[in-house]
Amino acid sequence: REDPKAKEIQKQKAKEAKATKKPSEAAVVRVRGAPSPTSTMNMKRWNVCLSYIVAAGASASAGDAAPFELPDLPYAYDALEPSIGAKTLTTHHQKHHKKYVDTANGLIERSDFLKDLSQEDIIRNNKDQVILYNNVAQAWNHHFYWQCMKPDGGGKPGGTLAKEIIRNFGSVADLRKEMKAVALTAFGSGWAWLSYNEKEDNLLVTKTTGAGNPMTDGLYPILTIDVWEHAYYLDYQEKRAAYLDAFFEKLVNWDFAAANLSKAMSEEKEL
Repeated sequence: REDPKAKEIQKQKAKEAKATKKPSEAAVVRVRGAPSPTSTMNMKRWNVCLSYIVAAGASASAGDAAPFELPDLPYAYDALEPSIGAKTLTTHHQKHHKKYVDTANGLIERSDFLKDLSQEDIIRNNKDQVILYNNVAQAWNHHFYWQCMKPDGGGKPGGTLAKEIIRNFGSVADLRKEMKAVALTAFGSGWAWLSYNEKEDNLLVTKTTGAGNPMTDGLYPILTIDVWEHAYYLDYQEKRAAYLDAFFEKLVNWDFAAANLSKAMSEEKEL
């Protein structure tokens, strides 16, 4: 017959062992009501739990300031016509972009840890937290994309940006050709990016699917093109190539790209 005293000692030891066990490195984010993603199974449970939080309308209470805000567009909704129509921009900004911001805020409000992080911190370090990453990255991607365009844009870049494009791609025309190629081959939805690689001191063109962002891979975004269908379908239907041509000929904001490159290279020199 089992000794009750010995059984009690065994239970106490198990409790102490559990209390002193170190948390897994995977537990990057703690959200109230969600298990820590300390294993493959828990990672799945964590994302399922987040989906319930979103479905339940997880948003900041009326008196609280949300961690992230929906920024205004840097131009009027009709300012990019006829290249991008007012209806496209209005829907894209007020429906799609806003939804990402609201959902991200709902998730972040349930974590004291996340409230102290910037969007960039979350994008760089939390790709495995799928629901969180997708919404924060999409909120950031859209804010960046709006600034990559301007009324009466297009033309050619100058200064350091032009020199770096020629050094890395041969010409501005070659850069455009490469970005158009990756944008056309992005299956389904995604983004085409021009980024700066600090380690190699070069510019490169990449594509990401879904909410993907080059910061996750240690790159510095310089310019992007949104190739989710809602970005262009009302104006171009299935003609993605025509949308891309309009982007480079009439919309691209080379000044914004130049400022991003200058900042990226300056930060690299300070390290």
